[in-house]
Amino acid sequence: MSSRQRAGMRAPGSSMGAGPGTGRRVSSDRSPGRGGRRADGGQESLAAQALAAALRFDAPADVVLRKFFTAHPQMGRGDRARVAEQVFDVLRNRRLYAHLAQSRGGPVPAALLAISAESDRLDLAGLSPPVRLSLPDWLYQRLALRLGADELEALGAAMLHGAPLDLRANLLKANRDEAVQALRAEGIDCAPLPLAPHAIRVQGKPALERTAAFRDGLVEVQDAGSQLIAELVAPRRGQTVIDFCAGAGGKTLALAAALRGSGQVFACDVSSARLQRLRPRLARSGASNVQPFGMDSELDPKLARLEGRADAVLVDAPCSGTGTLRRNPDLKWRQPESAIGELVAKQRSILAAAARLVRPGGALIYATCSLLEEENDQIRRWFETVNPEWKVEPATELLQRRGADLDPVLEQDCLRLRPDTHDVDAFYAVRWIRPR
Repeated sequence: MSSRQRAGMRAPGSSMGAGPGTGRRVSSDRSPGRGGRRADGGQESLAAQALAAALRFDAPADVVLRKFFTAHPQMGRGDRARVAEQVFDVLRNRRLYAHLAQSRGGPVPAALLAISAESDRLDLAGLSPPVRLSLPDWLYQRLALRLGADELEALGAAMLHGAPLDLRANLLKANRDEAVQALRAEGIDCAPLPLAPHAIRVQGKPALERTAAFRDGLVEVQDAGSQLIAELVAPRRGQTVIDFCAGAGGKTLALAAALRGSGQVFACDVSSARLQRLRPRLARSGASNVQPFGMDSELDPKLARLEGRADAVLVDAPCSGTGTLRRNPDLKWRQPESAIGELVAKQRSILAAAARLVRPGGALIYATCSLLEEENDQIRRWFETVNPEWKVEPATELLQRRGADLDPVLEQDCLRLRPDTHDVDAFYAVRWIRPR
């Protein structure tokens, strides 16, 4: 997963479900160019000021907006939501809008916002696909190596829109039908999502955190694709499971619930701050079988106590996050191509370290939210070359047995999800069994 996802971000200054920074749909009716009251006198609009700060790319966009809204306390919830919508629309379409803005005068942020307001009337004829889809050349070229022109067009177009809001029913407190009923009783428009067995899709942008269903831990915010990664771990009651890159703990909580409070889940991470943010989520979920495990790196000597003990180890690896561009569009512009090689080296090191923790006959699951083959199939081939005795357990068959409705199935051996085909973040995952 990307480091930003790992932090469990939500939209700055907005309700849960209204945040573009987390992939929650800001509005069911996109009107990206409207909003932003004017600041004092003849100053630029608040939206232009916020966009100018985000376009410096010196911090993640959601962090920038959170600071901006804190500095402008006069903005109400509706103002914050509209400005966030405008800023994230420009970030998703930055290359296209910047190309079109060349013929316009005035400050760049204002010009980009004006084009955003006209987004449904733009003439895109004759523009190259990377410009039309607002993708950096390096990313477009990498995707074109694996996808046909039509597939790449569909994928790129899907990533120009915000992601929907998905919830996971917390099995420690309610099944999916009970959770849906509780949410509907509080006016939340939602329905079961067949893709994942405990997934619920919410319409619009409700103030989810104000509901008793959320406060009481009946549901957790989690993309349905992410839920399938936890399902692929397939933990059984009483087992020992390790979430090797736990972050703020979304998949940790799903694993704890799947164990029905039995066994133990070790939530490992190099960031004590992220693990600290996990604690209130644990309390709300009712999970009592999670052990936060801080470590200096994947080579921390403390990990020796876990070697060969785990029935299953999940490596949700730090990655480029290119599968999350609907919710983190600034990653396209802040992350250089040169970072991919560094990430691949780290992924190999983490996967090798995690494999040592798996008991004979246990499972190792490698997952990313990346679209890039370097981080996905190439990592798989490297691991299987180094560990030829480990065998792949087909992901599609396992997930279907656990109640997932994978339509369409892109691959049998591994899990591959895309926003254009499944309307979730892009994920890749493979599951190996260690020989006895």
